[in-house]
Amino acid sequence: MKSSLWIEEIYDGFCGVKFKVEETLFSGKSEFQTVDVVETKGHGKMLLNDGLIMVTERDEFVYHDMISHVPLFVHPNPKSVLIIGGGDGGTAREVLKHQSLERIVQVEIDAMVVDACKAHIPQTACAYENPRMELIIGDGVKFVKETKEKFDIIMVDSTDPIGPAAPLFGPEFYSNIYNILSDDGIVVSQGESPFLMADVQKSMLKVLHDQFEVVKIYNFNNLTYPGGLWSFTFASKGLHPIRDFKPERVDGSKIEFQYYNKELHTGCFAIPSFQRNNLEGLLKD
Repeated sequence: MKSSLWIEEIYDGFCGVKFKVEETLFSGKSEFQTVDVVETKGHGKMLLNDGLIMVTERDEFVYHDMISHVPLFVHPNPKSVLIIGGGDGGTAREVLKHQSLERIVQVEIDAMVVDACKAHIPQTACAYENPRMELIIGDGVKFVKETKEKFDIIMVDSTDPIGPAAPLFGPEFYSNIYNILSDDGIVVSQGESPFLMADVQKSMLKVLHDQFEVVKIYNFNNLTYPGGLWSFTFASKGLHPIRDFKPERVDGSKIEFQYYNKELHTGCFAIPSFQRNNLEGLLKD
């Protein structure tokens, strides 16, 4: 139905973002959260979980390029990828562009998110039509604790550390992640905003610092998340995101990117001074 609604996401009572909604396409409540898909005036279709903006058609490529291609071009020979969360499908879409991968598994807790995106946001959910993709509807925390498989790269494509995503930010989860990574494994996680969630970044980096041999953070900008500047964490058992990066592999891949490129790969790890100071002692080479 047509609507004069505006969607407004307020962060911590002092700042936010606001979008004109032209039509509500889906609205439901799963056992985990509310799920909405709306058509906006300037950003296309938008997915919201519990009223928080997850994806818009206009800028989703930024997030999905950076969570996926950065670790995939650091690892010298990735064969297996595990995605935790990412129900919209955008991360899986980018991972699937790497033809050398033999196993791609995604564990998403909320089937309603997947179904809503399949129905209304095929731009990202097209990944679920690919036969190389194995989707498991289940608890990612439970999966990493119980699986006997090893993965070269794990991508934690989570919401903020509230509700069903809260355990994805804790030490037990990352201890289990470490155990199921291969000997040269990498984990990349949604790392929040250095402006708005500096304390969360510190706590995340502390957890990673205690578990992993290499710990870094890298930034990206998009249009829809509060604060604009956001981060991913990078942790590995030894591979370094710059020293082990081979730019010629990006050229040789023939992948068409919308945001990521070989120059940006290196540059995104050059974090601003205020963020570096906040995370002093928590990054590891």
